Amino acid sequence: MHVHEFVFMSIDNAPMPLRNYEGQPILLVNTASECEYTPQYEALERIWEDYRQSGLIIIGMPCDDFGHQEPGTEEEIAEFCRNEYNVSFLMTGKYNVMGLSAHPLFQTIREEFGDDATPRWNFYKYLFDRTGQMVDFWPSRVRPDDPAVTHQIECNLQSWVL
Repeated sequence: MHVHEFVFMSIDNAPMPLRNYEGQPILLVNTASECEYTPQYEALERIWEDYRQSGLIIIGMPCDDFGHQEPGTEEEIAEFCRNEYNVSFLMTGKYNVMGLSAHPLFQTIREEFGDDATPRWNFYKYLFDRTGQMVDFWPSRVRPDDPAVTHQIECNLQSWVL
């Protein structure tokens, strides 16, 4: 699987082909605005600020699959993220990650890596290296600024060439 093969629509309804980020590590997170893990937006924004100049791409992907915790429209989600957490990293439109209506990326993750890699809740984190291969993934309870996550980010940034 190469993450660069997939396309999302941005939260502003513009095409977001992941091939635009070839050569850069990508941290993809399924997000929700009304979740106990929603404060992780702060850590994601901090990581974005710390590592974006080194090439890291962070993409938040709103998802309403778990507990109906992302009920808003894309416009409402974007406003919430800006106003409450000053989010400036990339955001996709709202997508499903479970079942037959899951975005093709998440269908592929399940097919290639099994149920353990499938999100069980909001704020699952997936790190892809600069070649588009999945390096690791972390469940909701693991914060984006956890040393296990930042260590993997730093290892993949060190392998990144300008």
